[in-house]
Amino acid sequence: MSVKFGIFDHLERRRDVSLDQQYRDRLEWVTQAEQAGFHCYHVAEHHHSPLCLAPNQAIYLAAVAQRTQRLLFGPLVYVLPLHHPVRLVEEIAMVDNLSDGRFQIGIGRGTGGGQEFAMWGGNPAENDERFEETLQILLQGLTHDFLSFEGKYYQFRELWMELKPKQMPYPPFWYAGNPVNAGKYGANFICFSPIEKLPEMMARYLSSWETQREQKDPTWPHVDEPLYGGSMHFFLADTDEEAAARARVAYQVYGTNFDKPVPVGATPQPRPAGPRTIYNPGVADFDTVRQWERLIVGSPRTVREYVERYVAESTCNYLVGSFQWGDLTHAEASRSLALFATEVMPHFVDAPVSASAE
Repeated sequence: MSVKFGIFDHLERRRDVSLDQQYRDRLEWVTQAEQAGFHCYHVAEHHHSPLCLAPNQAIYLAAVAQRTQRLLFGPLVYVLPLHHPVRLVEEIAMVDNLSDGRFQIGIGRGTGGGQEFAMWGGNPAENDERFEETLQILLQGLTHDFLSFEGKYYQFRELWMELKPKQMPYPPFWYAGNPVNAGKYGANFICFSPIEKLPEMMARYLSSWETQREQKDPTWPHVDEPLYGGSMHFFLADTDEEAAARARVAYQVYGTNFDKPVPVGATPQPRPAGPRTIYNPGVADFDTVRQWERLIVGSPRTVREYVERYVAESTCNYLVGSFQWGDLTHAEASRSLALFATEVMPHFVDAPVSASAE
């Protein structure tokens, strides 16, 4: 059985490398991923922490567009309450054309019920309403020559939409986390779950997606052949012991990168609300996240055995891996990606694979 492989990237900050060098390294690494045969490159949106070097995803992804030829890419996700919907329409149209129609639109509400929206002075109680309203405007702006909208937060009258995306009527949409919402929006779906829970989750997603397909609600997007699957962190080395020892240190750094720095003596920014579980990195320890299958580390053989079980049991047609995280260096991430591409992926996809390790 074949499965498509994608990459999810936070673009975390490394304090021992200059910012400009990190951007150059990451763009080089993305070209390696394209050569290795990955299907899509997904980039997070976060602000005010070492977790994300691409808070403006469109700028970064425009650079990705110029360094690649075949790789699909996009935000996972645009935190819609943080964006002005008209500017978002324009950015999507620009990057989709700059990439010759490879842009993907990930949509989401943001972590912690609007934590970052609140940090920008917004009322988190408005977060969900703003998400829905922004999505409606986004769809209308992408599909109409003139945009008119009367909502609670935005009002527009006959705005000429000069720019249109390359992919008509719009690029594919993606949604993460909630299978019912992902299906409702007619989007591709990515979640975080151990293999044993994936079949039930994917059944809920596909039921919701099929309902949306039958109803053809014009107020929601729709992809014709959805991709759906799980996401987890990977680190590969020559032996299980080597991989686990290095990943243990890197994961500790990954967890601390979620914190929002404040001046000495200031009140810390609030962490995301809700239960502190697998979805809140920095709380669960290294051994626990491995048990929960949020972190897969080991030799190529060990990782291949995990992917074999994923393909056989998950009912998913997509697998998304994070390969550079915490304090992993560019060289370490390149080596890990190359091992995955040359010794794991060829067993599950038909496309030729070529990847070089530093």
